[in-house]
Amino acid sequence: MTENIQLPNQVFPTTQGEVNLNEVENEWLIIYFYPKDSTPGCTTQAVGFSCLKDQFDALGTRIYGISRDSVKAHQNFTEKQALTIDLISDKDEVLCQHFDVIKEKNMYGKKVMGIERSTFIFHNKTLVKSYRKVKAAGHAEQVLEDLKTLQTAS
Repeated sequence: MTENIQLPNQVFPTTQGEVNLNEVENEWLIIYFYPKDSTPGCTTQAVGFSCLKDQFDALGTRIYGISRDSVKAHQNFTEKQALTIDLISDKDEVLCQHFDVIKEKNMYGKKVMGIERSTFIFHNKTLVKSYRKVKAAGHAEQVLEDLKTLQTAS
């Protein structure tokens, strides 16, 4: 059962300017949420998607990474890791709330509210697959394989 999440019709700041996810021209769209720039798991995930970007491009797919970090933090992260994907700054948690990715987490014995690593695949603006509680290592490869299967089926 796929969740019923629509793309919000709103403009957000990114490392490449501004984007309205509802107006992205690509037939396929991947949005992934991650907790924080320049942390080990988030770096693994962002580098994973960046390394495979050419293959996602060949499949007509656009990728956006989203966290609550500022555009400046995203730009530093992008430069430091030579990322090739676009990162959206969601400081006000509009997208995080929309996709229900803010969850209670246990950090060193303290309960905190943070982003649960999650990924969503859209086809023609319709959500066709979602991943919750994602493990960073190998995730980009898994999404790429699943995308190929979804494209074969559509």
